Amino acid sequence: MTARPPWGRGLPGNRWDLLDGDLPAEPPRVSVVVPHYRQQAELDRTLAALARQTHPADRLEVVVVDDGSPEAPVVPPGVVLVRQRDDGFRLAAARNLGVRTATGDVLVFLDADTAPEPGYVAAVTRLPALAPEVVAVGRRRHADFGGVPVDAPVEVAGPAAELPSPAWLDDAHRASRDLLDADDRSYRHVIGAVTACSRWLVEEVGGWDEGFTEYGGEDWEWVHRAWRGGAVLAHVRDAVAWHDGPDWAGRSGDDEARQRRQNAETITLSRLVAVSGSRPRALRVDGPVDVVVRLGRALSPGRAFLTADSVLAVLPEARVVVPSEVASAVGGDPRVVSAAAVATRPEIVTGARVTVDLPGEVRVRDGVALVRAVAEVGVGELGTVELCAVEPEDGGREGGRGDEAGGAAPVVVARVTSRRAELRRARWERSDLFRTERRAADGLEPLVGEPSLAAWLGGWG
Repeated sequence: MTARPPWGRGLPGNRWDLLDGDLPAEPPRVSVVVPHYRQQAELDRTLAALARQTHPADRLEVVVVDDGSPEAPVVPPGVVLVRQRDDGFRLAAARNLGVRTATGDVLVFLDADTAPEPGYVAAVTRLPALAPEVVAVGRRRHADFGGVPVDAPVEVAGPAAELPSPAWLDDAHRASRDLLDADDRSYRHVIGAVTACSRWLVEEVGGWDEGFTEYGGEDWEWVHRAWRGGAVLAHVRDAVAWHDGPDWAGRSGDDEARQRRQNAETITLSRLVAVSGSRPRALRVDGPVDVVVRLGRALSPGRAFLTADSVLAVLPEARVVVPSEVASAVGGDPRVVSAAAVATRPEIVTGARVTVDLPGEVRVRDGVALVRAVAEVGVGELGTVELCAVEPEDGGREGGRGDEAGGAAPVVVARVTSRRAELRRARWERSDLFRTERRAADGLEPLVGEPSLAAWLGGWG
């Protein structure tokens, strides 16, 4: 189930641009969560910058979360300080503690070494304050603040001591029109050190995974989980914060050790982010399922066997749910589960990015249409694709003519639905936030009669 957000409006697709020029009726109550570990000078600069924000001071709370420094950091009066024990690198746990401590409706996450320009909080919180499903990411720039007084205005000191920003990230933001054209891999372009979202969204999708105990990865896993949960991603170019020092890739040190560290992060994410381009190419991992295929009817074990086998041939990462009475025919594959098993353990299919509903058994001879639909739903404003045995005459949009012009009525062979679209529709009780598109079910054949499995397996039928 999903809850209706307590304020704001729902947006179609990832269309945060529909809010251009809009401002909240009043400034939101904002809590800035600043994780810290043994960076007193950097923290001083960040807190000084937060004290100069244009956002009203009486609507702004700052929470510093110390991750077990040997000595507690010193913070100015009015700044909330909470601490957790030193159990290694626990940024995810620190953010969760900060959320539990904070009282604001909109949450801003800043690293202790990342000092915001005066308009940062107002700029980065505008979209989440208008549409609580938005995850906004500011623009992190880099500077060498060595020898610069901690109370120097960062909007002046930063440009004077600027270091190169990561070109890959700048290029990605430009190419995606500041994430307006986001997709299932865009989590990689949201940097946790400069993000903002509503408290409602964190409560809806859950906090940061505290299984991350080394540098990196926890922000990307959370953003991808939020995306699957219906989030809108936006890069706010004029929300600028300055990181003290070069980008991670530009820091001096052992390049091979840096690569090993990055590989460790990639391995962890490959088990938690199930989309193509993040999961392993061939290895099977025990983690979230990306696609669930539900077979609504199976008239015989042979028909169920052929359906499951042909579907998994083109969607090898999927989990297929079959009626319990035919489950024994396909029970040897851990990717195939019975409807009874799902009824008792719903978590084995919960949270999948895409659901494919098959009203009846099919033979998938060519998976191009199915694979394309699975890849495209949930991106842009496409929420559902109905693959039909007869090409609809309306050009593929919802509300077509069916058979009123004398043609055969389309028969839905597969209905491919995005979870983020379904959640968004349910939250706002609106069917117009994502569109449904009908396409020809090329390569998918409804089974008629009992098939020859020997012919299927042998390749002659």
